[in-house]
Amino acid sequence: MVKEFNILLAGVGGQGVILMSELLGKAAIADGLKVRGSEILGMAVRGGSVTSIIRMGDDVYGPLIPQGKCHILIGLEPSEGLRYVSYLSKSGLVILNTAPIVPFTVSLGQSAYPDLDRILERLNTIVSEVVTLDAAQIAQDAGSLLAANVVMLGALFGIELLPIKTATIKETIRARFPAKVAPVNIRAFDLGYQASRQAVE
Repeated sequence: MVKEFNILLAGVGGQGVILMSELLGKAAIADGLKVRGSEILGMAVRGGSVTSIIRMGDDVYGPLIPQGKCHILIGLEPSEGLRYVSYLSKSGLVILNTAPIVPFTVSLGQSAYPDLDRILERLNTIVSEVVTLDAAQIAQDAGSLLAANVVMLGALFGIELLPIKTATIKETIRARFPAKVAPVNIRAFDLGYQASRQAVE
C-alpha cells in the first residue's frame, strides 16, 4: 500500500510538462493507485514557467503538494528546477535536465540567466541527491528532440523509487503516441532510464 508519493514537474512552455503528468497519472491509475494533481501553466505559450503536480497514494486528498513534502522534483529546465526546490522534503531527490532554455528577456538584456554550475552547487546544498542528464542530447540520440520529456520520464523510473511498474508506463506511452512515433519515444524512455540508473549506482 502506498500512503503518499509526491512528484513535481517543472519546466517551460513547449517542453511537454503536461504530457509527462498525463502519462504518469494514467500509468498510476492503471496500477491501481489513487491519483490527484494540478497544473500551473502561466505564460506557457511564450516559454513561461509550467509546473505540474502528481500525487499518488491512499493518504492523498488534495491536488497541491505542501512545501517540504515533495519526494521527487523533475526539472526539465535547470533554472526552473531550482525555482521549485523549496517543495522538496529533506530526503527529496532532483532529476535535472542540464540543457537550458534561456528566456528571451536575457537576449534583450533585461535579465540574467544563472550559470549551470551555480545552479547545481545551490541544489546540492539543499537536497540529498541530484541526478543530472542532458535530455536534449539523449532525445536526439533516440531519434527526436521532441522526446526530451520522455527521456526525463525514463530517468524518473530509472531511480526505481516510484510505486508504478515500468511495464505499465511503457504501455501507457505506446498507447498515447501514434504507431510511427511510439518506438522513438520508447527508445527515449529506455535511454533516460539507463542514464539515471548509471547516475545512482
